[in-house]
Amino acid sequence: MNQKLTLNDRTRRSIDLIALLAFCGFFFLAGIDTIGLVGADEPRYAQVAREMLERHDWVRPVLYGHPWLEKPPLYYWCAVFSYKATGGVTDWAARLPAGILCSLMIFFIYVWARHFRRGMQLDAALITAASAAVIGFGRSASTDMPLTVMFTAAMLCWYGWHSSQGRGWLLGFYLFCGLGTLAKGPVAVVLAALIIVALAAVRRDGRLVLRTLWPAGILLYLAIILPWFIAVQRAVPEFFRIFFLQHNLERYTTDLYRHHQPFWYFLPVTLLALVPWTVFVIAAVVDALRGWRSSVQQPGTEDLRTFLTLWLLLPVLFFSFSQSKLAGYILPSVPAGAILLADFIRRREEAEIKPPSWLALLHALLCATMLAAALIVPFKLLKLPMTRSAMIVTGALAVTAVFTLWLSLYNQGYHVLRFITLVPVVIAFSLVLRGTTPIIDLLQSARPVQAAISALGQVPTVAVYDVPRSVEYGLGFYRNQYIPNYERETPDVDHLVVAAAGSQKELEYRLSKRSVTRVGGFHWQKLDFYLVSGKPSEIRP
Repeated sequence: MNQKLTLNDRTRRSIDLIALLAFCGFFFLAGIDTIGLVGADEPRYAQVAREMLERHDWVRPVLYGHPWLEKPPLYYWCAVFSYKATGGVTDWAARLPAGILCSLMIFFIYVWARHFRRGMQLDAALITAASAAVIGFGRSASTDMPLTVMFTAAMLCWYGWHSSQGRGWLLGFYLFCGLGTLAKGPVAVVLAALIIVALAAVRRDGRLVLRTLWPAGILLYLAIILPWFIAVQRAVPEFFRIFFLQHNLERYTTDLYRHHQPFWYFLPVTLLALVPWTVFVIAAVVDALRGWRSSVQQPGTEDLRTFLTLWLLLPVLFFSFSQSKLAGYILPSVPAGAILLADFIRRREEAEIKPPSWLALLHALLCATMLAAALIVPFKLLKLPMTRSAMIVTGALAVTAVFTLWLSLYNQGYHVLRFITLVPVVIAFSLVLRGTTPIIDLLQSARPVQAAISALGQVPTVAVYDVPRSVEYGLGFYRNQYIPNYERETPDVDHLVVAAAGSQKELEYRLSKRSVTRVGGFHWQKLDFYLVSGKPSEIRP
């Protein structure tokens, strides 16, 4: 019988690992080349990595020959390896590190949960993988996912030490804190300290913080971060001022980079980030809050729920006080919500408790809304009315989803929650890959803009005027050259300027005695292309 049980356990583990590979491959790698790099950050980070590769300089991040000190180097290093492994610099290779790191995080969550909360490991891993924010940032060329991966591993290692007192787990905590610092800076340590101190306060155990401060771990942390920080400070003396004071302290305390949002901004962002699991994550948080009293009265009985709740909520609260807010800031909270939900499901299954009918209905409605949105968004992006057939399909799919999900949860309980939710997630994501991503590529990426420029023939110099930063930096990556912006400078030579549609008269006014000829455009992003002669002229203010 023992051999049979062992065989069944091994078979189950093999099936779990195959499922994880399949879902990670689908969510994080499938179709990553269907959208070119979008926004201002993705092309900048990808370009910095390219220049690091070309210059064979692993210390100084450089953008078009000038130091770029906003972020530490972990993403750039990963992208350099990706460029080398895939045989060249491409936009999908720039996104590959996020997908691989995110997949490793999912497997780490599985292994950790199997060790400390056996029975919930597949739920914890797949709920995390199938969360909206994890899918989105797991396919991006940014520093947010590397930070989240390292921070998640660090916090799980810390709880592993807290639960087992195994020093190897504490060493892992300091290792991943160091890598998190190399991913995005001191925020990794600040958030970890905030959560640990808060847990110690809830447990009324101040010694917990002191026990965490292990000299060997601190030395490991310093050994990981100091070599690069010292090297870059020596290479670029203004690094400390730009990175620590300007891009960390001032970014938090001022609206220096014009990312101001209301205090409550991260509340809806967090709810959206946890889609489609939001309803049950809220239920899990409420359940955990009710268990805090027993955590104080009987230390250790509810520590995991308390720990995960603090991990979920405190980063959101911390960044709500920041004067600069971007959606990716709260990404490190999402795995905590997913693992908390997995623990909630396990507890309910063990107690043979079924979800309330109204809770199951809310979850079904959310999943149906997600499916409907996947069909509606392409029409909205193109500003087209929905066809009658599309409306019928959308309505039928939504009604079927509501009825099926609600009935399944009502009759069979929590043990089917993961499966019946993953089905609409897979369908919705498939619809997004097929219908939405090509449109986003046309409307948001500079890749098709560069293709339109290339169709004009040889254009050695390209500038921009009155366009979003995403166009400026996107063209810089796809052309692999610095793109002059008329707000800063105007090239003296013959060049092509990419400008907002209808800018010809304004350009002729600015560029007196220089010919300005429209030679094309890209109507999807409301851009015109103008050929500007290189004759010297006086540029009017």
